[in-house]
Amino acid sequence: MTVADPPAASPAAGRAPAGAPTARSVITTPVLRFAGRSIRIRPRLVIVAGIALVVLVAVIAASLMVGTIRLGFGDLATVFAGDAKPSLERSVLGRRLPRALTAAFVGALLGMSGALFQSLSRNPLGSPDIIGFTSGAATAAVFQIIVFGGGMLATALAAVVGGMLTALAVYLLARRDGVTGGLRLVLVGIGVGAVVSAFSSLLIARADINDAMVAQLWGAGSLLGRGWTHAWLTLAALVVLTPLLLVLGRKLALMEMGDDTAHSIGVRVERTRFIAMLVGVTAAAAATAVAGPIAFIAFASGHIARHLAPVPGVLIGLSAVVGAALLAGADLLAQNLDVGMRTPVGLVTSLLGGVYLLWLLARRI
Repeated sequence: MTVADPPAASPAAGRAPAGAPTARSVITTPVLRFAGRSIRIRPRLVIVAGIALVVLVAVIAASLMVGTIRLGFGDLATVFAGDAKPSLERSVLGRRLPRALTAAFVGALLGMSGALFQSLSRNPLGSPDIIGFTSGAATAAVFQIIVFGGGMLATALAAVVGGMLTALAVYLLARRDGVTGGLRLVLVGIGVGAVVSAFSSLLIARADINDAMVAQLWGAGSLLGRGWTHAWLTLAALVVLTPLLLVLGRKLALMEMGDDTAHSIGVRVERTRFIAMLVGVTAAAAATAVAGPIAFIAFASGHIARHLAPVPGVLIGLSAVVGAALLAGADLLAQNLDVGMRTPVGLVTSLLGGVYLLWLLARRI
């Protein structure tokens, strides 16, 4: 394994023509070479990712300490050392830790999905919660709850299937002359999302009062009562989907130069776009299956990652860390609002996301 630094300019070299690329302008970052592969190291991206990880760890630690029983670092140390009271261990290890980890894992899935779809559609509004994929997953889960009864596994499976079917419908409707993507994908997705959301509202309106309450609470997006089963499920989804998303992110970065350019260098554009949609929808649907439809995390994560680290490429990894920190922080806020611990985190993210969107619009006008 070697690290190659940018080559120094030769004193004897002649001056390059104006506008011609030089060694310093072409290679401005060190390159890590390992097993015949090379990875360009971008210092700002590494620094921002490190800071985001520190923020994420700090938020998770705060989630473990803040609650009905407030703890200090010493109390946490005794809990993890196994020397704390059984009641304290149950509170931290049985309730607070799995909920905080579930929030982080769900946020990471949404962050990666949002970054992928924003690149895929070449539109800042192209996140799964805006173009209808999350709505499709949520509607299928509501249908499962009201028609067939609840159940974590059945509801989760229904959400994944619903997200897939919605994505397939959007893909087919947005396809024109053998090409899918761009603004048409966003507009079709918004339309399909409106239709499935209306169907979900109709189901809730005609349901039994108890089923309607369960569906309404789930549809608001909540992490209440999430335990180790939910944490392990979302972690498994991350382990399976993250490598696929990273590989697709490299191909999508080439496609951002244009379909013709990407095709000329060997990228199978439409096949890559279809596979990327399926994988991105699976990530969003898996997150929705565990926590319900969480708004704006997928939308905001890619924007914030791109603002903090304006480097070329699709920032899948950084968007995952940012999304995890955002949702973990929103859940910490939701648990400590004056209205009580049952505040759905989806309401908090909707409020904060709406303010963030208005701020973005105000900056651009």
